[in-house]
Amino acid sequence: MSAYVICNLFPTTMNEDIVTYIERVQDTFGPYGGRFLVHGGTSEVVEGEWAGDMIVVEFPDMGSLKEWYASAAYQEIVRLRTDHIRGNMMFVDGVAEDYDARRTAAALRATLAR
Repeated sequence: MSAYVICNLFPTTMNEDIVTYIERVQDTFGPYGGRFLVHGGTSEVVEGEWAGDMIVVEFPDMGSLKEWYASAAYQEIVRLRTDHIRGNMMFVDGVAEDYDARRTAAALRATLAR
C-alpha cells in the first residue's frame, strides 16, 4: 500500500540553501521508490483557509518512506529546508485499491447503533 509525505510549506524569502535543497531532494527518493505527485503549483482554496504550498511525495509503502526520511542522503540536506521554511509535514498510509468509503460508513453506522 502506498504511503505519502504531505507537506504544507509556508511562504518564505527564497535563498541559496532552499534552491540547493530543491536541486538535490529528488535524487534522494530514488533508492526508496519515491516520486513527486504535487510540488507547489497552482491551487485554489475552496473551503477553509490555506497558506503556502502543498507538497506530496508517494512511496511504495510506509517502510520505504521512513527509510528515505532517515537516510544519510536526505538527512544531509533536510536542514537546508527546515532552517529557512516553516511548515508542517506528515506521513500517511494510502488506501488499498479496493477501498470503498461505503464500507467504512457501514462500520461507523454499526458502531453508532450499539
